[in-house]
Amino acid sequence: MNLVRAFIALEVPTPLQDAIQTTTAEIRKTLGSDLIRWTPATNIHLTLKFLGDVSSANIEIIKEMLAIETAQYPCFDMSVEGIGSFPTPRRPRVLWVGLNLPASFASLQRGIETASARLGYPAEEHGFSPHLTIGRVRQNPSSADLQKIHMALEDTKIGSLGTGHINAIHLFKSDLQPGGSVYTRLFTAPLRR
Repeated sequence: MNLVRAFIALEVPTPLQDAIQTTTAEIRKTLGSDLIRWTPATNIHLTLKFLGDVSSANIEIIKEMLAIETAQYPCFDMSVEGIGSFPTPRRPRVLWVGLNLPASFASLQRGIETASARLGYPAEEHGFSPHLTIGRVRQNPSSADLQKIHMALEDTKIGSLGTGHINAIHLFKSDLQPGGSVYTRLFTAPLRR
C-alpha cells in the first residue's frame, strides 16, 4: 500500500511570504542556521490539519471531504503581525509569526478537524493556535543558545506585514528530504466566492 505524508493547509500569498522573509532577515542573521532550521519562504503555510500517513484510497476520500467543507465558507483576508515562540519564550522549539484571521476561520478549521476525525484522523489534543512557522530550534540547544533566542525574539518587533486574500484550502503531501521537507499540492478546494 502506498502511503503519503499529508496535511491540509492554506498557502500564504507570495507578497506576504516575501514580507516575512524581508522582515525576519535580521533575526535570521543574528541566530544563524546552526541554531535554527529556517523555513524556506515557499514552504511557509498555515496547517489546518496534519493527517500523517495516508493511503492512496483515502486521499480521494479526503479530497471529497475537503471540497464539501470549504464550499461552506467564504474567501477571506488574513494579515501577518507579531513574532513569538512555542512552547514558551524561555524554552523555544518553534519560532513563528502571528496571524489576524476573521472569526469565520475558526469555524472553517473546526469543520475540517471534525470531518477529518470522522474519517479516522484523530482530533488534535492541543487547541488550534494559528501561526506561520518561520523556524525550528535544532536539537539540544545549550542554555546560552536558549537565552540568545529569547533575547533575539524580545528585540524583534514585527508590525503588520500586509494583508493577503485566501480563496482556497489545499491538501499537500510532504516528502522528507535531506535538505528539508518538499511540499507538493495534491488538491485545491476553493472557498465560496
